[in-house]
Amino acid sequence: MGTGSEPESSDSLRTFGAVVQGLREHAGLSREEFGELVRFSKHTVASVELGRRMPDPTFVTRAEEALGMTGVLQKAAARLERQPGLAAWFRRWALLEQVAITLYTYECRMIPGLLQTEAYARQLFVDELPPLGDEQIEAQWAARAERQRLFHERPNTAFSFILEEHVILRGTGGVEVTREVIDHVLEIAELRNVEIQVMPLMRQSHAGLHGPLQLLETPENQWFAYLEGQQSGQLVSDRKVISVLQRRYARMRAQALSLSDSVSLLQRLRGDL
Repeated sequence: MGTGSEPESSDSLRTFGAVVQGLREHAGLSREEFGELVRFSKHTVASVELGRRMPDPTFVTRAEEALGMTGVLQKAAARLERQPGLAAWFRRWALLEQVAITLYTYECRMIPGLLQTEAYARQLFVDELPPLGDEQIEAQWAARAERQRLFHERPNTAFSFILEEHVILRGTGGVEVTREVIDHVLEIAELRNVEIQVMPLMRQSHAGLHGPLQLLETPENQWFAYLEGQQSGQLVSDRKVISVLQRRYARMRAQALSLSDSVSLLQRLRGDL
């Protein structure tokens, strides 16, 4: 999420929270009783009702089921303001990231957001067209830094990344920025819940030529995918499509360098700078 699980309250968040509270009280449920039904703590319920927390899709779905399937909460959730620093089409995916137990990322354009250093990310923000203002750049970095807390806040989540060798060779931001980002990727690769592989520059057969790909699994073992293009993004829940994307990702994991060989390549690339 852009500004964390306790974002600055907004009118739309407060309104949504009031709707949840009204429906809950109408059903005669305490926050603790309602929390048991939706399988979230009473503190989370309170944060949502007070407009301090953006509800994730699982909360909304379970709350609908617990409060009569009126459709009111689904409609209200669709109108929530997006978080500062996150594109509107990315917001739902960012919410799902917060609860994912498995998260796969293939990237062929740049170092993925979860692995970027501040200097690397700021270079991307400065290069944006149309240009971003200083406040927009600060909001975007704050959102990205908040997402990166996932590695330490979710130690039981399995993270897998496949990076193209050429995203390092491009040298985004210059030599010092590239050295720093390689060091950072190598540091993250040491975490027990993270696997990072590099797809070598020369590869005769490649299952990822359709473009960047992200897959995640929720605690309910439901899979989603996210596909991003220019000025747009697509959240995918269709199981048949997910199956195809999972097969492509599995093939890429086999085609990329092994974990140890990937680390060796990153170390060599850094030494060549």
